[in-house]
Amino acid sequence: MVNRRSFLKYLGWSGAAVTTAAPVAVAHTYPATNVPGTITGRVLGNGKGIANVAVTDGYSVVVTDKNGQYSLPAAAAAEFVYISLPAGYAVPHERGVAQFFQPITAKNGGLTADFKLEKLAVDDRKHQFVVWADTQIISKKDGEQLKAQSAPDLRDLVASYPKDSLFHGIGCGDLVWDHFELYADYKEAIGMTGVPFFNVIGNHDLDLDARSDDYSAKTFKQQFGPTYYSFNRGQVHYVMLDDVFFIGTAKKYIGYLTENQLHWLEQDLKLVKPGTTVVVSLHIPTQTGHKRRENLKEEELGGSVSNRKQLYEMLKPFNAHIMSGHTHVNEKWEEGSVMEHVHGTVCGAWWTGPICSDGTPSGYAVYEVDGGDIRWYYKSTGKPREHQLRLYEKGRVKTAPDHMAVNVWNWDPKWKLEWLEDGVMKGTPEQRVAHDPWAVELYAGPDLPKKHKFVDPTMTDHLFFFQPSVSAKKITVRATDRFGGVYTETMTLA
Repeated sequence: MVNRRSFLKYLGWSGAAVTTAAPVAVAHTYPATNVPGTITGRVLGNGKGIANVAVTDGYSVVVTDKNGQYSLPAAAAAEFVYISLPAGYAVPHERGVAQFFQPITAKNGGLTADFKLEKLAVDDRKHQFVVWADTQIISKKDGEQLKAQSAPDLRDLVASYPKDSLFHGIGCGDLVWDHFELYADYKEAIGMTGVPFFNVIGNHDLDLDARSDDYSAKTFKQQFGPTYYSFNRGQVHYVMLDDVFFIGTAKKYIGYLTENQLHWLEQDLKLVKPGTTVVVSLHIPTQTGHKRRENLKEEELGGSVSNRKQLYEMLKPFNAHIMSGHTHVNEKWEEGSVMEHVHGTVCGAWWTGPICSDGTPSGYAVYEVDGGDIRWYYKSTGKPREHQLRLYEKGRVKTAPDHMAVNVWNWDPKWKLEWLEDGVMKGTPEQRVAHDPWAVELYAGPDLPKKHKFVDPTMTDHLFFFQPSVSAKKITVRATDRFGGVYTETMTLA
């Protein structure tokens, strides 16, 4: 008998959760080659042609002329014609789902596809975006939680910003958990927020009965359009990619970017000025600290992107941020001009409790853009934005009985941590790789949690330890983020 840890590892990544519920069956027909010929049209803003807008079929990229006109020789396998939304225009959306594409339906000859946009009344060089990673709903009950908790939280956050503040959302994959009928609940939830969402495909958004990766995104495309594309807002160029490569048998995949995508991305980025801030979103992280933290011999193929170095090479000319999910933990790494943000989840530990397996609260990341500069914080669902750390009493971590611990889930190496004892500065807590104690209490052992027994606590880098004096009456931990934001947590000792 295979134990649950070994079984999860066999799947490729413990964050790619298992469900015994049968996926919704989707009947597949594999269409004959579609030859649409040349696609022509215009991109219009308030009725006038917009020049230099990128138009693509996912294979080649052209730009509109001074009158907003384009002519695109579409590939035989192309399914959509779509634009890279230009800066300065509102995001067209339907029930919260961004609309920037048109299906290619003509079987022979040419196709005409026009795109009509509305000019923004405000300057979009300042804007915000949020990343919802792994909403991952498997039941109507999960969907109701998403609508009752997460959606109102984002709606209220937006309302807390000045009037006319610009927001867009990124649904970072695993929007549902193999049950495609629940896309209706996801769409209802994002529609409630008032924020237009651009969505990325995750491993739990795949058609598991597809015969190959080429057909594994059929349902996702019906719901959300192409799986890789780009758009612009202000001075930032956004790219959305599909890095979940289905290997033709249920629930098996690797992290991999296809040549079609890389070829398209080369063309897309040629239209972007070097030095521009580029935000790339995909589901599976390009890399993580999981192998190091868990002391594994090699990386799991479903847990990171195998050909990530090719992506990094393409991003070298830019100030790049990579947004990912999948692992259900929060972590960051930075090297050269690239920084990856691996996000904690909207669903916490698969809707079983209030925190992820590393102690990160269920929630989402908020990014504030000013020109090419980006600041960020993590927004815990149901908590104020100042909630950025959790302090644990002495002995709560069983492996460190004489120490207090603090989890700073959005930590990166540019944060500064200090602890004070009765108002007196004592020093810097020591970073250790360890389990969050609350996650251990909620998820450790063969019978926890009751809803999904496969959930386990996972090692994290953002746990810090210190040993208080016997005489200490009040302990304060002060955390200063890389932008100078200061957050504190205080505990009175008995």
